Amino acid sequence: MESEITGHETILILDFGSQYTQLIARRVREQNVFSEIIPYNSNPRKYKNRNIKGIILSGGPASVYEKDAPHIGREWLDFNVPVLGICYGLQLISYLFKGKVVQAEHKEYGLAELEITTDSDLFKNVPVKSAVWMSHGDKLLSLPQSFRVIARTANSPYAAIENREKRIYGLQFHPEVAHSVYGTQILRNFLFEICHCAADWSPASFITESVAAIRQKVGDRQVLCALSGGVDSSVVAVLLQKAIGKQLHCVFVDTGLLRYKEAEEVENIFTRTFDMDLTCVKRGPEFYAKLRGVTDPEEKRKIIGSEFIRIFEEEAEKLGQFDFLAQGTLYPDVIESVSFKGPSVTIKSHHNVGGLPEKFDFELIEPLRELFKDEVRQVGRELGIPETIIGRHPFPGPGLAVRILGDITPERVHLLQKADAIYIEELHKNDLYNKIWQAFAVLLPVQTVGVMGDQRTYEHVIALRAVTSTDGMTADWFNMPYDVLAKISNRIINEIRGINRVVYDISSKPPATIEWE
Repeated sequence: MESEITGHETILILDFGSQYTQLIARRVREQNVFSEIIPYNSNPRKYKNRNIKGIILSGGPASVYEKDAPHIGREWLDFNVPVLGICYGLQLISYLFKGKVVQAEHKEYGLAELEITTDSDLFKNVPVKSAVWMSHGDKLLSLPQSFRVIARTANSPYAAIENREKRIYGLQFHPEVAHSVYGTQILRNFLFEICHCAADWSPASFITESVAAIRQKVGDRQVLCALSGGVDSSVVAVLLQKAIGKQLHCVFVDTGLLRYKEAEEVENIFTRTFDMDLTCVKRGPEFYAKLRGVTDPEEKRKIIGSEFIRIFEEEAEKLGQFDFLAQGTLYPDVIESVSFKGPSVTIKSHHNVGGLPEKFDFELIEPLRELFKDEVRQVGRELGIPETIIGRHPFPGPGLAVRILGDITPERVHLLQKADAIYIEELHKNDLYNKIWQAFAVLLPVQTVGVMGDQRTYEHVIALRAVTSTDGMTADWFNMPYDVLAKISNRIINEIRGINRVVYDISSKPPATIEWE
């Protein structure tokens, strides 16, 4: 799917299936340069009239010499803009220019020492020797025509190559990965020394252009938005209000499965701070009734999703006639929907409550569809949304229903809300919250024996989860200081009647997922 943003200088990233493709795009955007990911087999003629400043060929799992390997035509190399091939991208450049690529005797994964052997604009302000991240099973056996070697490693004599005249460059390593110590500098050199980008992409410019585009698209018509209080829907709502004011109507459904006092916080912020036209609907008892006796997590999600849609539809009809439905679709969702690799295996239904567009006869308006999550947060800060919302950890659409293992009851929800609130409060007090990608408490479907005072207890168990991550695709468990864990455990057990044991989850993703259900 072609980007709706066509005026900015753009770096096109051709995706060959690398796990790091989105990371390349994010690294480029961190330099205030707009980047767009497209499938490798896109039609180059569609992009001839765009303001393309350079092309990056991503890595990928295939081998260029295999039958049906993903290849591109020379048209992409005739754009008269610089080209950078990364890993598979280097091998594909070599293949296209009559170099030889073969299977390596030893696959190379992990850190390697890069040694620059020839002066190149690509390595400006990069030391002669530095650590880089390798991840490949093939190697370049002979140079493509008219190319020269500019860097090597012990196992890769052609770790970096260039054709300076054609402005085509290739790297066997991954500069986008944090383990490549000077990777960001190498990408900056490609963007500014070679492509001569102007760095015209920023949250402020995005807001200005989006406001104008929304006004043009909406005109004098009405827009409906489902506001959850999460980062994405909050930014969508405030951005739309900035553009069209009272033509925006938001509906907030309190499912009874939100965090402690979250419903009151959302209502206060958006009605008082932003003077938003907001309808708040408290429907906890209805969700509890539908979920009674349901323990399967997928069934919980389906029930909550369908009940949410039913209630949202009911409230929308009360409010009147709408032409547009606003959604917080982000760029990773767009990329996944057009991936040449096809749909991924479903591990579980998406955390967000979906399905609204299929249920309603609205035209969609998705102002964040060009943004990554970190960019959404930047835009939110630029719009003046409080940090209590914009800096908040991810929260699943079904809410606490997928953090309560087993049956959902008001009593169990209340237990988890209080435990989670204490946990998050202590993380803030100890300056740990912003060092963690996601932290939350889970109520387990077991009870254990305990002793409080002189009495035996048989009460619930809380599991604490905290992970570090960049995008949620992979995650490591957070090494929580023991004294903080002790304080959290002590407070939960002493302040919440019904809990007598606290445990800490030290599983990474993979093999575990971040959420428990």
